[in-house]
Amino acid sequence: MSSERRAEDAYDRALRALHHRDRTEREIDEHLRDRGFSEDERAEALVALRRTGLVNDQRFAGARAARLAERGEGNALIRARLAAAGIPNEAVQEALAALDDEGTRARRIVERRGRSQKTARYLGGKGFADDVVRSVIAEDRDGELG
Repeated sequence: MSSERRAEDAYDRALRALHHRDRTEREIDEHLRDRGFSEDERAEALVALRRTGLVNDQRFAGARAARLAERGEGNALIRARLAAAGIPNEAVQEALAALDDEGTRARRIVERRGRSQKTARYLGGKGFADDVVRSVIAEDRDGELG
């Protein structure tokens, strides 16, 4: 099979993978690598996908960060999930900057769950910064954890 034909096959395979959900460049590259495509074939497919806007790590980062924040995750967990998907640090930072402030998001959770040590542990487990957890739990309590 000609290399041009294999590159087309790589592109088509990537399109099928994108049909199910948005993916990062790294995820597409790994998907194609796992299916036996060469580095050149994968690179050519990724160039075409970027050129057409079908793969855009910045867009992916913003949308994924927003979904994770809506699910109640803090910045540390969002940062880790985006990094694990192969999103460059600069894109991660931009995506986090576009979200509501972490304290605001934590306050919404506290309003639903109440101010307690249990809620503090919950927020910590969801990736909220320690100082954010302390401040939202301690609000209206003279700085004491309740």
